[in-house]
Amino acid sequence: MSELKKMYKTVMDDHFPDEMTITFGEQKLTYRKRAWTIPDAKTGELIRKGLRYGENPGQEAALYELTGGNLALGGCEFIQPGNGLTSAITEEDMIQEGKHPGKTNLTDLDNGLNILKYLTEKPTAVILKHNNPCGAAQAGNLSDAYDRANTADRIAAFGGALVVNRAMDQATAELVSQNYLEVVAAPEFEEGSVEILARRKNLRIIRVPGIHRLKNFATLRFADFKCLIDGGIIVQQSPLNRVLRREDFLPAETVYQGRTYRPEREPTEREYDDLLFGWSVEQGITSNSVIYVKDGVTVGIGTGEQDRVGVAEIAVFKAYTKYADALCYRRFGVPYKTYELEASQGKRDMAGLKEVDEETRKNKGGLIGSVMISDAFFPFRDGVDVGIKEGVSAIAHAGGSERDFESIQACNEADPKVAMVFTGQRAFKH
Repeated sequence: MSELKKMYKTVMDDHFPDEMTITFGEQKLTYRKRAWTIPDAKTGELIRKGLRYGENPGQEAALYELTGGNLALGGCEFIQPGNGLTSAITEEDMIQEGKHPGKTNLTDLDNGLNILKYLTEKPTAVILKHNNPCGAAQAGNLSDAYDRANTADRIAAFGGALVVNRAMDQATAELVSQNYLEVVAAPEFEEGSVEILARRKNLRIIRVPGIHRLKNFATLRFADFKCLIDGGIIVQQSPLNRVLRREDFLPAETVYQGRTYRPEREPTEREYDDLLFGWSVEQGITSNSVIYVKDGVTVGIGTGEQDRVGVAEIAVFKAYTKYADALCYRRFGVPYKTYELEASQGKRDMAGLKEVDEETRKNKGGLIGSVMISDAFFPFRDGVDVGIKEGVSAIAHAGGSERDFESIQACNEADPKVAMVFTGQRAFKH
């Protein structure tokens, strides 16, 4: 057992070069490996190391920052050197290195920035796990945004990465310090906040000064590489989100057998806000995905499934599960599963659990009045029906299915009627 634990604590040497050059015809991109001189977790001796390891112990990994050259593919010029975010983190930015960052820690951070680049207008918090958001929220201040994002999925937030778009203040730090997280990243840390966060000695506290420039990245592309098992490479342009304002949504309208179908109700102002927020969060979720959002916070996130109706149902299941857990924690001070175990052992009253379950069913896991967002079109109305059954009030999806008319019919048949808009693009992420 000690050997198994040891592999997670080992900071690996890597045998990747200090510099790397990628050539596309006569175009070249030059990269420099990022390493940090930080204290060894055991001895305190200063060591210079790159990433702890890759996705798993035993996988060497390296982080590279673009330092020279540029690339124009398909008439599109990519991000210029000198715009580093995650890849430009220095020793000074690594305020507390914790257990030394690994590949997943930094890709979680990167995907948090990928979402936040569309959500710069309000204080926003995103908690990620395995490169997917488990809770995201906006609010009037950062502490409320974090609290709502954490409450949205307290279960998955354990051991996650928190990325925020405002300076970390003491009030937010106090809330954060009550939980176990792997990473906390912010554009800056106000006086006293680091001392509060540092109570968790293994926490990686990272400053990302470039967060204030995030909005600029919403319209920039980069070269996206996928390596195949045979050593081959697929290269593509990174996606661009066309829906940056509520006006960018398209009317949900289609023609089938000579008849025009359109929703009988338009989204309200509040629904548009939630649809836009949800579509922004969708940019960082593994496909297939369906999410539910209400009042600027994710209610249920379904991700990485093979069928769309299935992922819509999984997101509902998660909404109920997370709602019950949050309700149990607020009411009894323990997670739902802890209460369930202790009740089965006779240590707690089973009536409390039944009370939580009943309230969760009554409120449909917080889904009543939420909006439903899909990263691609619904090929059949069954996916839409899943959300309508739970009380969603508005839906956004790509549009373009042969059966869009059925999904629109489902919205018009609902009581009360459900609004629908198209995004006009797919947001697959694999």
